[in-house]
Amino acid sequence: MLKTNICKVEFKNPVIAASGTFGFGEEYSAFYDVGRLGGICTKGLTLNKKEGNKGIRLHETRAGLINSIGLQNPGIDCFIENELPKMKKMNTVIIANLGGGSIEEYAEGVKKLSESEVDMIELNISCPNVKSGGMAFGIKSETAFEVVSKVKGYCKKPLIVKLSPNAENIVDMAVKCCEAGADALSLINTFKAMAIDIYKRKPVFDNIFAGLSGPCIKPIALRMVYEVCKEVNVPVIGIGGIESFKDAIEFIMAGATAVEVGTANFINPMVCLEIIDGIKKFMEDEGIKNIEEIRGIARR
Repeated sequence: MLKTNICKVEFKNPVIAASGTFGFGEEYSAFYDVGRLGGICTKGLTLNKKEGNKGIRLHETRAGLINSIGLQNPGIDCFIENELPKMKKMNTVIIANLGGGSIEEYAEGVKKLSESEVDMIELNISCPNVKSGGMAFGIKSETAFEVVSKVKGYCKKPLIVKLSPNAENIVDMAVKCCEAGADALSLINTFKAMAIDIYKRKPVFDNIFAGLSGPCIKPIALRMVYEVCKEVNVPVIGIGGIESFKDAIEFIMAGATAVEVGTANFINPMVCLEIIDGIKKFMEDEGIKNIEEIRGIARR
């Protein structure tokens, strides 16, 4: 009933734990069998170990969360040696989220992950291009095309490209990434945002700007997924403010093949299971035998 196929990789269901909100799965194993999830997207990985940003990293805002983690992670080699073996025992699809500061870093990271036992790679193009003044790879379609084209040549796993809502034109960005070789797309990443501490009279974050996620972005994320699904012929994974089975079904009806659940995990560690069970009950109540019956139905 809930089985989902993305690039010939079979998922038990269309619910995936989003990158940066689920670690490597071990922490949530204390709450439930994470093998019930469709998949787990790892914390963002980089070629080398990163300590992340200094100062305040998380700030709650109305119906959302602003984060400035800075891709703190142990590095790809450490992940493959220490974390991946434990994840393989969790009996679910493993998607490695990859970030980088240059095309060369992305390419080297893809090479390493392609030789590992991860099932798929999610390319995070929201990272700043250190060789081009810090502008994110995912802002201009031409730059995204260049990085995706380059890494695709080294990628032996299905390649998902994660799109930023801060792109100049997200539909054109999606089309260009597909032309460059993306096997699937995931969207959206966080919105560029900020907060000010009125008592200290300065921005909350040392980097001033940070990423906004949570329920407040869901209507915009849904609109972007709807628009992109109309223009591309690859699987799309919907992300952005999903915190209930109704939210997930909206994204599926907009055309998404699967969904990633992020910030909601911090509010309710059981939320992914509740969404899976909720989708199943909805389908039973509505007489829907296969999730394909409703995928993209809002666009017909």
